[in-house]
Amino acid sequence: MHVTVIEHHEGEGQFPTFAKGTIVQNMHACEESRHWMSCVLQGFETYVPDFFVADGVLTREYNPTELVAAQGEVIEVEAIVYEWLFGKNSKGLSGWIPAEKVISISIR
Repeated sequence: MHVTVIEHHEGEGQFPTFAKGTIVQNMHACEESRHWMSCVLQGFETYVPDFFVADGVLTREYNPTELVAAQGEVIEVEAIVYEWLFGKNSKGLSGWIPAEKVISISIR
């Protein structure tokens, strides 16, 4: 599926990719996004979808980087997790963007 960005998204910086099995510390519910958890991964304060964690560790590889996207930019969606999309832009950069900032333009 491809979407078009309808509102600029800045993101909160770049993060490394954390391996499956990474310990998730200080996890608690995120006030802004249901089913997302605020946490610390290897010293980085970030967020993670609740079902990516079991018994205090990541159940899959995960990168919390948000995609910086300009209005009008087209993004190829790779995953939808609750109200966030994980996708790639035309420059090959990947990251998360809130679904409220995009509109669907095609389904393949």
